[in-house]
Amino acid sequence: MAPQPCLPGGPQRILGREKRALGQAAVKESPSLARQANEIVRDLTRPTPWIYWCDLAATTLAIYLSLYLAVTLKTPTLSLLAAAAAVLALYRGISFIHELTHLRPASVPGFHLAWNALIGVPFLTPSLMYEGVHMLHHAGDRYGTRNDPEYRPLARLPARQLALFIGIAILAPVGLLLRFAVVTPLSLFVPALRRLAVARLSAMTINPAFAREDFDRARTPPWLTQEVACWLWSWALVALVATGRVPARVPLTAAGVYAVMAALNQLRTAVAHAWENEGQQMSFREQFLDTVNVPPPALLPVLWAPVGLRYHALHHLMPRLPYHNLGDAHRRLVATLPEDSDYRRVEQRELGPAVASLVRRMRARGLNAA
Repeated sequence: MAPQPCLPGGPQRILGREKRALGQAAVKESPSLARQANEIVRDLTRPTPWIYWCDLAATTLAIYLSLYLAVTLKTPTLSLLAAAAAVLALYRGISFIHELTHLRPASVPGFHLAWNALIGVPFLTPSLMYEGVHMLHHAGDRYGTRNDPEYRPLARLPARQLALFIGIAILAPVGLLLRFAVVTPLSLFVPALRRLAVARLSAMTINPAFAREDFDRARTPPWLTQEVACWLWSWALVALVATGRVPARVPLTAAGVYAVMAALNQLRTAVAHAWENEGQQMSFREQFLDTVNVPPPALLPVLWAPVGLRYHALHHLMPRLPYHNLGDAHRRLVATLPEDSDYRRVEQRELGPAVASLVRRMRARGLNAA
């Protein structure tokens, strides 16, 4: 299952000023922050299984109950409210795919399987779409480069591209249905299509140049089980609707909820980084300053950046921290680290200011280019 400092201009201006003042060679990797953070919150790196299971159970119940109400309620206003609740519940549920990529299966036995069975496969978003991909985003020699699946220099694109970037996510339900109902069965008999399906159609990514290379993973039992399950489920759903056993409004409502959820996630992604890098390798410090936290007292990030995604910069600093400990870790770091620490320079107040900052930078680039 992707935030800027509240200082004017965001992290890209911080880095720009430092580079101009000190020179590019002076912007060195600074492991001290990571070392200090590890010493302060080391005891918070162990996941608590019962929290994962309770959260998954409650989120799954909320997803299916709200979808049921959205389909069955006769009052349009109540039906829309139920659909809105379904969007937020599904968003939280799908966001666990990010946690799965960092969670060792032995830490919470059975959780990967349960999540795929309850959420991943039913919504055609199995964990294979993220596992083996997201960790490349954390690789120091890939972050921000053309080999990073989750990085794109949005701030250097025309401002109108932001609407396209967010809007394209609305087509996600259609793309996923075609991927598993059509491409999967055909690719099992056409080797060339199979290679294309694995390389280009099996990853949640925003970098159009990225292609998967882990073809061996696509031959493993977990991958094949998830993919075949999605294939059979998509065919079963089509058959149930075609024969009238399931009203068409059921999958259409679910698809609409998914589309809005995907657009919301894409909007969050748009403010997850500064998006200024044009493919050069970045130092650890540059990578950290390129990410964002949206911590309390902001309250809405609980909804638009669930499962710990509001602490995106902290996650990049310490990827092994489980989502349920990120809040405690943040409070400790703020209380312990000096006020001029880099850690305090990656905060943003809310979604609105973060989006406005990105748009301003995109427009400024456009004016400079003109």
